[in-house]
Order: sequence, then C-alpha cells, then structure tokens
Amino acid sequence: MWRIAVGYCRSIAMRESGPMTDLSDIYSEKILALAANIPRTTRLEMPDATADAHSKLCGSKISLDLSMKDGVVTDYGQTVKACLLGQTAAAVMGHHIVGRTGDELRAVGDTMRAMLKGDGPVPDGEWADLAVLEAVRDYPQRHTSALLVFDAVEDAIAQIERRADAQQAVSVDV
Repeated sequence: MWRIAVGYCRSIAMRESGPMTDLSDIYSEKILALAANIPRTTRLEMPDATADAHSKLCGSKISLDLSMKDGVVTDYGQTVKACLLGQTAAAVMGHHIVGRTGDELRAVGDTMRAMLKGDGPVPDGEWADLAVLEAVRDYPQRHTSALLVFDAVEDAIAQIERRADAQQAVSVDV
C-alpha cells in the first residue's frame, strides 16, 4: 500500500515541479510510518461539531468529528482520504488531540503554518513528529495537504465556541 501512496504523491509532485529531485525526500520512512498508523478513524455518534477540509490540488479530504467539554477536547474521530502528507498530519493530530484546549490546538496550527510558509520553528514536545513535514516548506503547492487537519479542527472548534457563546448570550438575556 505504501508504494501505491508514494507513487500517487510522486506523480502529483512531478506535475507540480517537473522531474523529481529533492521532493522525493519528503516521502521519508518516518512519514510512511506515521501515515500507516492513523488513530481515531471511527467517527463519533454524537459530536459537538463536524468539519471537512479539502485540497483541490490532490483531492485530499479530511472529515472529522469533535467533542469538547469546558474548552477541552474529550473525543475525536476522523475519516482521512488524503495523500501521505495529509495522512501524516492527521495521524499526529489523532494521537494528541484529546485533552487539548482550543487555544493549544490553534497554536499548533499556527506553528505549522509559520513553519511551512516562513522560517518558523518546528513543532516541539508531543507535536514534534510534525517536524517531518518541514520538508514541504519549499513546495507551497503541498502546504494545503499538510494543513488540512488543522483547518478542519480549527473549524470544528470555532463551531463549538460560537454555539457556546450563543447559549451564554441567551442565558444572560433570560
């Protein structure tokens, strides 16, 4: 299965940048190992929010469900139909999302965007596995795939926070 996925990603990469040179370095053994072990692939029966993110370039899509209590993620489920970069980010997210606050998750997303789009630092601590995606920095066409899960998680968090704000406003008015 890895060979098929790598072949697919490399064919997209060739369309983007011509013959393969350093781009083949992106698809490392570490990325393959992470992408092969995506956790939390069962969707939730009653999530607080559901969100999707899609990359038009490669067709990658991530759909996820999120449950939170008191601003902390209590459960998470995802369906990942993505290239290896999207799978890798989704795998790391699935391993570490439960127990995190919305602010913590937005900060990881911001760190990823800064790492890919500028000279920002690589994620550290429990999120250090995301550093393997630093190789994508020089290929802006691939950033969307690597950031899909962050976009979807942030969307789901925003939905939950808007709903909580609306409920609080109603209770204050009563």
